[in-house]
Amino acid sequence: MSHYFIAIHVPEELQALFSDWQHGLKEQFPYKQWPHNQDLHITLKFLGDVADNKVEQLKQELQKVQDLQAFDLDVGGIGTFGNPNKPRVLWAGVERTDRLVKLQQIVEDCALKIGYQKEEREYRPHITLAKMWAGKSSLSEETLPSLQKQFKDKQTMHVADIVLFRIHPTKSPKYEVVERYMLK
Repeated sequence: MSHYFIAIHVPEELQALFSDWQHGLKEQFPYKQWPHNQDLHITLKFLGDVADNKVEQLKQELQKVQDLQAFDLDVGGIGTFGNPNKPRVLWAGVERTDRLVKLQQIVEDCALKIGYQKEEREYRPHITLAKMWAGKSSLSEETLPSLQKQFKDKQTMHVADIVLFRIHPTKSPKYEVVERYMLK
């Protein structure tokens, strides 16, 4: 079985911007993984292992999102998840709009219908820029606030589709488009 997830793919012009951010941040943040710019996305639902017959069922269920209207989001800004001294994830922010939350809930319901557990945590949309802290030392208290001032610019991102991705852990880029679902 392969691992899959459902996401909004970051468009090329924003991939370039966030890739530039990553290059500037690598000097200050010792992370093990810096995703390839073509792998940048906003996760809607991580599935993990999916049997082939379930993938086909999921493809059918996800067609429901095609009834939704395309929309815009503001993306940008920097933040972290995890221990503030050694954060496990460094991310670019994503505006949490009603339309995005509705889209995420529909995707969650589609996954639930084919047997996946509903995510209990609150949905916190973001674009992962780096993960897996590898530094021996901790961040100073001033580092993140300083970077938040530097990387505060927001960009508008048009969301016209969502993607079912297959993960290839040993490749770069590591995410393969399996199916794309266009919004209205």
